[in-house]
Amino acid sequence: MVERIAFQGELGAYSHQACVEARPEAEPLPCKTFEDVIAAVREGRADLAMLPVENSTYGRVADIHRLLPESGLRIVDEAFVRVHISLMALPGVEIEALDVVRAHLVLLPQARAFLAKYGIRGEAAADSAGAAAELAEAGQRDVGVLASDLAAEIHGLHILARHIEDHAHNTTRFLLMAPEPDLTRRGTHGMMTTFVFQVRNIPAALYKAMGGFATNGVNMTKLESYMVGGSFTATQFYADIEGHPDDPGVQRALEELDYFTDTLEVLGVYPRDPRRD
Repeated sequence: MVERIAFQGELGAYSHQACVEARPEAEPLPCKTFEDVIAAVREGRADLAMLPVENSTYGRVADIHRLLPESGLRIVDEAFVRVHISLMALPGVEIEALDVVRAHLVLLPQARAFLAKYGIRGEAAADSAGAAAELAEAGQRDVGVLASDLAAEIHGLHILARHIEDHAHNTTRFLLMAPEPDLTRRGTHGMMTTFVFQVRNIPAALYKAMGGFATNGVNMTKLESYMVGGSFTATQFYADIEGHPDDPGVQRALEELDYFTDTLEVLGVYPRDPRRD
């Protein structure tokens, strides 16, 4: 039976690219929203969910850290996808014929220098891969699209220029999520553990809770906070650490953290992506 991966966006989106790179044999299932992606897995229409969590240029993806704990799913893998932007148009159209290019609002500033060089105006679209599909259907010869090479391939567009982003480091981190956790040790570059917690309402609780990771030599690669339940006093923390919960140092650090928290929930244990280095 073919594995199915749900992702947010149209075919050819960067989330689709993440699915292809992480699980090339799987069947992609496009969804309109992140909530729809999660629902597809919970309802059995997909086996896995591919969700973006952060970008090296724009930071964390809005609302995603709130959705992860509520999803009921568990992280089983991570994937880092290099965001390469290509300019595409209908076959036979040259770059000089373009008056405007359409792309997601986030992509347009990333190709500002290239667009200025050719005097092309940017126009925001709801989705870059969707803009590619619309162009292929509409047949406009003075319009281009900024999207992935995969989008051009799927929608039959001609790539006029590749890798036109202003900065070469732009990368998005995705999490692959499943209905059940996988606590086995796997991969060849170590393990990661992700969890959320709320500290007890006592002075210096967060400072004391974090001390266990330092004293036990556990590297915390991410710690972010966000409000829960619309309250300014209820703060939840999201953390990524290197290591497996069964590692002695990690085990002691989590035990010490648990002492200072009201809630502590492990969201996933998964292989460390080699592209972290």
